[in-house]
Amino acid sequence: MVWEEPNQRSFMSDFTRRTFVGAVAGVAGLSMAKGMAEDTAAKAREIGSQPDVVPINKELEAQNLDSKLPPESDAGAVETFKYPFGLAHKRLHEGGWSREVTVRELPIAKDLAGVNMHLTPGGVRELHWHKAAEWAIMLHGKARITAIDYEGKAFVSDVSQGDLWFFPEGIPHSIQGLGPDGAEFLLVFDDGTFSEFGTVPLTGWMAHTPRDIVAKNFGVPAEALAKLPPKELFIFQTAVPGSLEEDRRKAAGSLGLSPVAFDFHPMQGPATKSTAGGEVRVVDSRTFKASTTVATAIVTLRPGGLRELHWHPNADEWMFFLEGKGRMTVFASGGRARTMDFQAEDVGYVQKTLPHYIENTGDTDLKFLEMFKSSYFQDLSLNEWLSHVPPELVTAHLNLAPATLEALPKQNNAILPVKK
Repeated sequence: MVWEEPNQRSFMSDFTRRTFVGAVAGVAGLSMAKGMAEDTAAKAREIGSQPDVVPINKELEAQNLDSKLPPESDAGAVETFKYPFGLAHKRLHEGGWSREVTVRELPIAKDLAGVNMHLTPGGVRELHWHKAAEWAIMLHGKARITAIDYEGKAFVSDVSQGDLWFFPEGIPHSIQGLGPDGAEFLLVFDDGTFSEFGTVPLTGWMAHTPRDIVAKNFGVPAEALAKLPPKELFIFQTAVPGSLEEDRRKAAGSLGLSPVAFDFHPMQGPATKSTAGGEVRVVDSRTFKASTTVATAIVTLRPGGLRELHWHPNADEWMFFLEGKGRMTVFASGGRARTMDFQAEDVGYVQKTLPHYIENTGDTDLKFLEMFKSSYFQDLSLNEWLSHVPPELVTAHLNLAPATLEALPKQNNAILPVKK
């Protein structure tokens, strides 16, 4: 039997014809699938925008429009990364109040936790310390803070709106509201499981130590301790303190005042980055020497401004929104993305390395804090990345025209204004 070679031209013609027909069918199928997907998405959004037929919480939905009707770019299941302080339990005391957002309220937030506190004029957050470091920003009013450093030297200072302080773990300290309005502040702790219920308070310590031991420790008779509080005070009311100079003189004792500056005044210097769209003030251990485990960026976005597409390689991001309205989309692994809306007193959280942006969606400034469990602030931007890659490679990925590619910002601006 003689094996005959097939007609190569006939074979290739048949192969090419079948390949072409299959390719056309495949393209048609993809096009049809894409069209069906777009049609399905459009219908879904149409359904989502129809009037509700059952009772709804209109106020809540008005604050979360991107949850009620997500943008088409959202996909898959992404953990909730928002929790409002307005839902947090408030501990009420004669001298003020306190509420917290920890991993209990926001399970994704494993690295950092926050406490919002208000003290009346003279109200005291009693002498205490924590097993976690405490970073703080004054939101309103004035307060007097005290501490001792690791050598036992005294620190006493007054702080007002915009000022910061940082007390490392184990450093005993106190906070007291001053006149005329007292003080409101945000405390951020470098442990997501931290709770204000888990501090070491002076009054609680004394209440749970045998009275004779306390008397022996103080070198006084036991009857002199008859009025010791029977339990922790936490927050209590007392008189507004006298002058700062006098308190410093009395606290200095024989050791003198501490050389460590546990407070910082970020608004007294220039912004780290500033554009027509807003500004960023970075505060970390390079500028605020005492703040060794918490870094922050204080961000202001003008109306329409954008905290550009970026990510943080070195730490998770805990966010607190001070004022205004904004939205954020977080892109997670596996092609998942979710958009959520934020307002004043909301907490946001973005896991390390996940890309995101923040856009001002209101008609006033949007101000928020970016907090990190780190000694230094670090971010990378999409624009910075693409401008440092061979342009042909970027074009191959995104199909951008040369003119479009050339128009992209060439550096990390942090804040991008809306182009007119």
